[in-house]
Amino acid sequence: MPAHIKGKVIGFLFGLLIGSWMGALLGLWLGHLVDRKLAGAWGFAKSAQQEFLYATFATMGHLAKSSGRVTTEEIRLAERLMVQMRLRPEQKAEAQQAFRDGKESDFPLTETLRRFRSRVRNSRNLLRFFMEVQLQLVFADGELHPAERQLLHVIAAELSFSTQELEQLLAYAEAQLHMYRQGGGSGAGGFAPSPGERLKDAYRILEVDEQADNATVKRAYRRQMSKHHPDKLVAQGLPKEMMEMAKQKAQDIQQAWETIKAARNLR
Repeated sequence: MPAHIKGKVIGFLFGLLIGSWMGALLGLWLGHLVDRKLAGAWGFAKSAQQEFLYATFATMGHLAKSSGRVTTEEIRLAERLMVQMRLRPEQKAEAQQAFRDGKESDFPLTETLRRFRSRVRNSRNLLRFFMEVQLQLVFADGELHPAERQLLHVIAAELSFSTQELEQLLAYAEAQLHMYRQGGGSGAGGFAPSPGERLKDAYRILEVDEQADNATVKRAYRRQMSKHHPDKLVAQGLPKEMMEMAKQKAQDIQQAWETIKAARNLR
C-alpha cells in the first residue's frame, strides 16, 4: 500500500467499523492529516541527508583547495569514499559537483556549515563524524598543511568544537592513519610500526591517557563505541550511504581496544 494513502485507508476502515458512514468520513479526514504529517517528516529526513552529503563533499573540496592545489591523493580519497558509500550514479554526480563547488574561491563555507548543523539538529555525534571525514581528507597526502589547519579551526568553531577538541580529533585521525598504513584498517598497508607505536595509537583512538587505570580505559572504549555505533548514528540522521564508513570506524575502535587488552593482559 502506498505510504501516502495508508493513513486515509486505515482511518476510513476504522471509522466504518466503529460507527457509520459519518464515522468513516471522519476517519478518512483524520487519516489524511496523519499522511500529510508523515509525508512532511519523510521529506525533511530526505533533504537533511542530502544536505549531509553535500556539506561533506563540498567542505572536503574547500579543504583540499585551501593549500593552493588539490593533490592526487585527496582526489583519490574523495573517490574512494564515494565507492565505499556505494553511491548511485546520480548521487556520485552530485557528490562530485559538491566537491567542485567547494573548490571555488567564493564557496559559502559558513552558510553551508550552518545549514548542515541546523539539519542535523546539533547532534554532537553527527558533527564529530563529519569532522572525522574531513580529517581523512587533510591527511590523505600524509601531512597537514598550515592552510588546512587554519581552515579546520574555522570549521571546528562553526560546529562548536573547541581548539582542544579539534586537537583531540587530529590525534585520533593520525592514529587511524597509522592503523591503515599497518594494513589493519581500510587503507593501504606497507607500514610496520613497533608494538609500542601501535599501542600508543590505540590509546589515541580511545582518547585516553596511557597511564589511566583499567576501569578508565574500559569506560573510554565504551564511550567511543557509543559515539560511533553505526545504528545509533543512522538513527540520529547519518545518511545510510555512510553506514560502511561508520562500521569501519567502529572496527578501528574495537581493534584499538583489543590491542590495549592484550598489552594489559585484560579479559
